[in-house]
Amino acid sequence: MFYNRSSELDALQAEHNRDQFSLIIIYGRRRVGKTELIKAFCNGKEHLYHLATQDSAKVQQEKLADELATHRDQRVPRLDDWYDVAGYLEETLADGKRLIALDEFPYLVASSDTVLSAFQTLVDSLQGESSSTLILCGSSISVIESEVMGHESPLYGRRTAQIDLQPFSFAGALAVIDYSFEESVRSFAVTGGMPMYLTLFDYNESLKSNILQQPLSKTSILYDEPEFLLRTELRNPSRYMSILEAIANGHTTPNEIAGQTDIGSGPLSGYLQRLRRLRLVDREVPVTAQEKKSKRPLYRIGDEFLRFWFRFVEPNRSGIEQAPGLVLEDRILPELDQFVAATFEDVCREALWELNRTEQLNGTYGAVGRWWYGDQEINLVALDDRTPSALFGECKWTTTPVGIGLVEDLREKVDDVRWKTGERDEEFVLFSRAGFEDGLADQLDSRWSLFDLEAMAAVFKDN
Repeated sequence: MFYNRSSELDALQAEHNRDQFSLIIIYGRRRVGKTELIKAFCNGKEHLYHLATQDSAKVQQEKLADELATHRDQRVPRLDDWYDVAGYLEETLADGKRLIALDEFPYLVASSDTVLSAFQTLVDSLQGESSSTLILCGSSISVIESEVMGHESPLYGRRTAQIDLQPFSFAGALAVIDYSFEESVRSFAVTGGMPMYLTLFDYNESLKSNILQQPLSKTSILYDEPEFLLRTELRNPSRYMSILEAIANGHTTPNEIAGQTDIGSGPLSGYLQRLRRLRLVDREVPVTAQEKKSKRPLYRIGDEFLRFWFRFVEPNRSGIEQAPGLVLEDRILPELDQFVAATFEDVCREALWELNRTEQLNGTYGAVGRWWYGDQEINLVALDDRTPSALFGECKWTTTPVGIGLVEDLREKVDDVRWKTGERDEEFVLFSRAGFEDGLADQLDSRWSLFDLEAMAAVFKDN
């Protein structure tokens, strides 16, 4: 099924409705739903969809030429190179208002050094001469960003639109996940927002059963999915695997990662940069710090499923091979809620953005993130430079209702946040899985907002 891409479909339709030639680039990680987006957009329209393969240049040329000829109801002309094929594609696009999508375009790029120059000639010739739409799509983020859209690319500056397709947010994933709100948070901690991973789960089954049948099953694509992703993007994935496993197990500073993997700080910086470009790792700094100047970065896995896999599947592969049910019961379920706590922080941050967007907070904030210094940390901090005002919050995925102790602890930590001290307005928010002790709300003033899971579910339901 197809979910939650209305804004992307609207953008594609707006481009296609133009009276000028449109070159649209769609890219993003594998499994994020690029092909489904293209097919949903093309549905009901006369179009040609071509999926490139990892074949030789000659085979690629023949396949594309054959599909173009079929699309035009013609005999296949003689085409000797990519310039000839691009020329035939140009003729097709110039003949009326057409819609053509070339999926996995990086495979064409890899087949010959002349592909990009040939497509440059095609695009330049169609400017002002056609109202057709050409979509180039790819899963290799590095190829699309550097070789197709980069400054040195023959196609640089020629696209009329681009869609960097992202995984679903938690709010978007709720359209797929069919559990209670609490169990939906747990499930999202396992699958993340990748549409393919979300739709592999059977929500008529328990989460426990889905974990056993998907990431812990040797016959499921999720069992070795991260290895597949790394092999398709990297020549030597072993070191990247060790870095991701280190981060997933709580080693988040550069020094900790280096110590865990025995990779020197110099090479490690390059590995981390590559993982960031591939959207597999995020670099995080305190929300009060400047991104480029901060010397206190932390690294985290950029995808919940990858975090789950490197935390629970990769270290237990030998046990899973023999007794997956035992690994689930003894190694995963006892630690699952501790693992989910980090995902709950992200869900709370998303809820905070929604509260901010709908003006349900005292302030209006332009930055939301975490704050830490030494051993002090605040889960949520939101800042508004204009007022100035700041929001401070905590997220608790525990079985014990939150009481006045957390309130007092947060008040103390806020004093250590050196941002607009003495001039800022302050407000506070608490998110709690287990709710709050009786009478807590009566002890707090109007600057405090309390959200249990029922209140959080209402925030996302109204989204």
